[in-house]
Amino acid sequence: MNALEYQRAGAIPEHERLRFTGVLRSEFIKLTSLRSTVGLLVAIIVTGLGVSAVLGITAEGAGVPDEPSVGFLLDQVTIGTVLFGQLIAGVLGVLVITAEYSSGTIQSTLIAAPARGAVLAAKAVVVFLTVTASALVALFGSWALTYPMFAALGIEVGLTAPGVLPALVGAAAYIGFSGILGLGIGTVLRSVAAAVATVISIILLLPIVLSVLPASTLVRNLHLLSMSKAGDAMSNAPDGGGALLDLADGYVSYGAGWIVAAAWAGIFIVMGAIQLRRKDA
Repeated sequence: MNALEYQRAGAIPEHERLRFTGVLRSEFIKLTSLRSTVGLLVAIIVTGLGVSAVLGITAEGAGVPDEPSVGFLLDQVTIGTVLFGQLIAGVLGVLVITAEYSSGTIQSTLIAAPARGAVLAAKAVVVFLTVTASALVALFGSWALTYPMFAALGIEVGLTAPGVLPALVGAAAYIGFSGILGLGIGTVLRSVAAAVATVISIILLLPIVLSVLPASTLVRNLHLLSMSKAGDAMSNAPDGGGALLDLADGYVSYGAGWIVAAAWAGIFIVMGAIQLRRKDA
C-alpha cells in the first residue's frame, strides 16, 4: 500500500458517513428496545381506552344529551388520552435522553453520531411519531369502543361528522408535542427527577396555580397560552372561522392550539440543543 492509498484510521469515507436516516433508525431501535419506554407507549393506549370505556358505561346514569353531539362525543373519547397521555408522554420524553446520561451511553451515542443537533433532532422525530401513533390508537380505539354504547342511547356520532377527525388528530398531535416537551426539558436538566417534576409543573400545576392567583390581564393571558390550554383547543372540533386567538375574550382556536403547543415544545427543544452543544456529555 503506497501513501496515496493509505487513509488515516480516524477518517471516514464520504459514502460510509452516518446519515440522518441512520440516526433516526438507531433512535427508533433504542426507544422500542427498552421496556420502560415501550411500557409508557402502551400505557397511553391502555389509559385512554380504559377511561373512555368507563365513561361510556356510566354515560346513561351521568346524563347524556337529547341528540347526537360532537362536543359530547369528543369529551368522552379524548379526556382519558389527553389528561393522562400528556403526562405519560412527557415522562417518556424525559427518559429518552436522561436514561442515556444516567447510564453513560450518551457518550457512545455522540461518538457514533458526532453531530449533536442531528442526534437530538432524531430523538425528537422518533418521540413525536411513536407517541402520536400510540395516541391515535388510543383515540380511534376509544371511539370504536364507545360507539355501540352511545348507539344504544341514540347519540352515536360517526368519524365523518364535522370536526371529529381533526379533533382526534389534533389531540394525538398534542400528546406528541408533550413528548417533545419532556425531551427538551430532560436535555436541559439531565436529571430524571428534576425533569419529570418540571414537566408535571408545566403541564399540570401551572394552570392550577394561575387559576388561584388574583385575576389580572397577565394571569389570564398566561393561562390561555399554557400547554394544557393548547391541548384543550386541539382536542375540540375546529370552529371553521373567527379569530385565531383572542386574549381579551379568552378564546383559543383549534389552529392557535397547534401553534401554542408547538411553541412550548420548540422552545425547550431549542434550549436542549444549545445545552447539548455547549456542555460535555
